[in-house]
Amino acid sequence: MNLTLYFVTPDGAANSEALAVAAVRGGATLVQLRDKHRSDAELVPLARRLVAALEPFGVPLIVNDRVEVVLAAGAAGLHVGQGDLGIEEARRRIGPDRLLGLSVEAPGHLQALPLGIVDYVGVGPVRATASKPDHAPPIGFDGLARLVAAAPVPAVAIGGLGAGDARAVKAAGADGLAVVSAIGSAADPEAAARALAEEWRRA
Repeated sequence: MNLTLYFVTPDGAANSEALAVAAVRGGATLVQLRDKHRSDAELVPLARRLVAALEPFGVPLIVNDRVEVVLAAGAAGLHVGQGDLGIEEARRRIGPDRLLGLSVEAPGHLQALPLGIVDYVGVGPVRATASKPDHAPPIGFDGLARLVAAAPVPAVAIGGLGAGDARAVKAAGADGLAVVSAIGSAADPEAAARALAEEWRRA
């Protein structure tokens, strides 16, 4: 698991597969398929194509909040939010060998985290973001640093991040940054991913 540059597909995007491949070609190290609108039946074939497309790059596919899609598509892992399936149940259903990520927004979320259940946490939102209109209040980079310091597992920062943020994210102690629109809405997604990956290396 490499959280350095974690690309999350835009919710409802018609070109998720092309965006994911472009992101990985540019240097994305992990891809999450997130789609709150399509059914499991619609997402399974897309997830299967993504698993196959990312395999040559050695990049795992994580699926957001859809256990059945993870299992049916053979995805590498599952990511859940605070209002989604409980993490103990999520771990039971996906088994011990798949990755499990959890979104955390406040210290209490970490204090309630049982040891040995999740592999990483997504911390944020650092800034307000249109990619997830119902997000919690932004925590800023100071809040990010406090939560990362308290996290018992690797942490990736998320929420309104993009070009120019790698140094602050790394200074906060995070293991990487997760982006949606910084790659998904770019005119050249591969070039955008490459620039972000290089920025992280230089930070």
